[in-house]
Amino acid sequence: MATYTTEIASDKLVSDNPIHQRLLKAYYAAKSFVKGDLLEIGCGEGRGVEVLLPLVQSFYGLDKIDAILHKLRAKYPLAQFKQAHIPPLSEIKDETFDSVVSFQVIEHIQEDKFFLEEIYRVMKPGGLAIISTPNIRHTLTRNPWHIREYTAKELIKLCEGIFDQVEAKGIGGNDKVWAYHEANRNSVRKFTRFDLFDLQHRLPASWLRLPYEVLNRINRNLLHKKGGSAVTDISHEDYVLVDHPDKGLDHFFVLHKKAKGL
Repeated sequence: MATYTTEIASDKLVSDNPIHQRLLKAYYAAKSFVKGDLLEIGCGEGRGVEVLLPLVQSFYGLDKIDAILHKLRAKYPLAQFKQAHIPPLSEIKDETFDSVVSFQVIEHIQEDKFFLEEIYRVMKPGGLAIISTPNIRHTLTRNPWHIREYTAKELIKLCEGIFDQVEAKGIGGNDKVWAYHEANRNSVRKFTRFDLFDLQHRLPASWLRLPYEVLNRINRNLLHKKGGSAVTDISHEDYVLVDHPDKGLDHFFVLHKKAKGL
């Protein structure tokens, strides 16, 4: 079962390459942080498993689509994968993991505070979690698959109410990345100029998902046709970890749980 939608960017479709590489960057950025027993919440098709698996003592992945997990179990026999609808993390005991990563997930979660509280609960004292999510300041149009998107200030406030230390960073890019993003912005504007009544923000999300998928796929194909190597040559190395979340296309937060006795 493949999930080659525009919401879950494919590493097989060349028109998805800039988005795939942007999502992949979070895993490379996490390499210097992860340790010990690692939990990934929302592992999907395993985009970053091979990046992080060699760095940790154990890898435990959760996702809601069991058909995908079946393939991951065969591909990564040293890791463990389980189907789950979250939150809660009901089958995981308190203080189980040294590291937790969850990339591009929280924007899909209705109970975002509870989601983060559950992450904190399953972290060992002295452990850390890393989350990424789109920076709403650079969103080009409403994404009907997202419950919400955050400004840096909003996400910092949410996380500081739960975690003992919050490092707010971002995933930005070099000139190639921002040129693609601007080309994408201009292309999207050509579609949205017909939305005279701002229906993208007025209609229920469920009504918008099919047209969003069709138009987004058309848009990416047009960008590839027009941009050529400007689309296909972007790699995760063209994306960079930046110290201020407002400078990133995505927020990248490192969240800490203090060690006992501190």
